[in-house]
Amino acid sequence: MGFWVTTLIFLLAGVAASLFTLLCCNRGPSTNLFHLTLVTTAVICCWMMYAIVYLSQMKPLINPILSGE
Repeated sequence: MGFWVTTLIFLLAGVAASLFTLLCCNRGPSTNLFHLTLVTTAVICCWMMYAIVYLSQMKPLINPILSGE
């Protein structure tokens, strides 16, 4: 459940950042598209980093070796 909740938070943050960019950085169609692309790419990259780290902890590649002591 934690993965999906955090994914929803990233989605909401992406929508909020996109709206903020469109409202505050209104300098022309080409510049607006560039800013919107940067914000979208940044949010997707942050979510992918979170998802990779979270999912890699579910099934680690290296298992710890427990000693019998």
